[in-house]
Amino acid sequence: MTDAQNTPKIQPFHAPKGVPDYVPPASADFHAVRSTFEKVIHDSGYGHIELPVFEETALFARGVGESTDVVSKEMYTFEDRGGRSVTLRPEGTAGVMRAVIEHNLDRGQLPVKLTYSGPFFRYERPQAGRYRQLQQVGVEAIGVDDPALDAEVVALADRCYRALGLSGYRLELTSLGDETCRPQYRQKLQDFLFALPLDEETRKRAELNPLRVLDDKRPEVQEMLADAPLMPDHLSAEAREHFETVTGLLDDMGVEYTLNPRLVRGLDYYTKTCFEFVHDGLGAQSGIGGGGRYDGLMAQLGGQDLSGIGFGLGVDRTILALQAEGVSPTTGRRVDVYGVPMGVEAKKTLAVIVDHLRRAGVSTDMSYGDRGLKGAMKGADRAGALFALVLGEQELADGTVVLRDLTTREQHEVALQDVVDTVRRALA
Repeated sequence: MTDAQNTPKIQPFHAPKGVPDYVPPASADFHAVRSTFEKVIHDSGYGHIELPVFEETALFARGVGESTDVVSKEMYTFEDRGGRSVTLRPEGTAGVMRAVIEHNLDRGQLPVKLTYSGPFFRYERPQAGRYRQLQQVGVEAIGVDDPALDAEVVALADRCYRALGLSGYRLELTSLGDETCRPQYRQKLQDFLFALPLDEETRKRAELNPLRVLDDKRPEVQEMLADAPLMPDHLSAEAREHFETVTGLLDDMGVEYTLNPRLVRGLDYYTKTCFEFVHDGLGAQSGIGGGGRYDGLMAQLGGQDLSGIGFGLGVDRTILALQAEGVSPTTGRRVDVYGVPMGVEAKKTLAVIVDHLRRAGVSTDMSYGDRGLKGAMKGADRAGALFALVLGEQELADGTVVLRDLTTREQHEVALQDVVDTVRRALA
């Protein structure tokens, strides 16, 4: 037996459980969804903010709410080498608020309008649409308590989905009241809940934040909650006027929505306007994005007593929703032009031509590894190219290259010095 046969086989590594990889060609859809969201948002005047991937644990405990499943069950928390408790970010709003306070962004023109994107982390049981590393694009508009701003943010989220061609979702909307009516409603809801035969964990949740009990998905709990008092029936006059202004503006903007008085977001900081985008094509994990207003959060984190509103759109779940509708956000085309060299000298010449095309703004790739014509053309097909540039010894001697239309299969020779202009005209 040889030494090679005696050597134990090295086992390959795998991605952590619940953490998806996006690789070509599927990664093109991921990139298209995220970049489309980002463009729509940037075109609406939101500036980019890049957040740390981890923060002090206390930021999320105080900002997100200790009664939430996110804080109590799902955070990736650990001690660093200095003995400090840090947590991989489970959501974006608390980190944005921390940055706004720390860098005095709230001391300038208001509202402060920011957008962010990237991975967030929650220790959940992995399933379709629910990952331990999830990708989001979000916005926050901070510093102005204006229902017109609420309407802008809701409509902006809706426009992000429309820009992808997504249509089979619904926007659910409600109001969670303000400081003038929430305490009274909280007491009414707790009185109702404490009269029910709740299990110990649910009763503790009712003590901390009774609204969270309304979000319990268990059928037996939902049956007990059928006659529970609902926040929209107990709004103050000011909170009701705020919400009616929001819905009126959305009507005028042509944004369709459904009023859902039982809507409860999974984080404690929401007040007044609250919304969620739901797609039934995803099964149990039907939420694809959402958000709301969070008056009081900045003061709770040590800043001014300023209000804000924002949303987070799930990139992963949006991809699943697009797949459920049979809609692709991409053309399947990686490049427009693909170079096919036949021979060493042809490869050198074509490599320079490819570089010139790229400098001219033409997306271009070429075959490497001395493959034959048939194998190289398969590469062009896989790249989704519209045109191929075929250069062999004869063309090289003649100072030409063959430009082949991969749709019509027509082809003709082009002088090497005219390739860039000819290709640009063909693409135009």
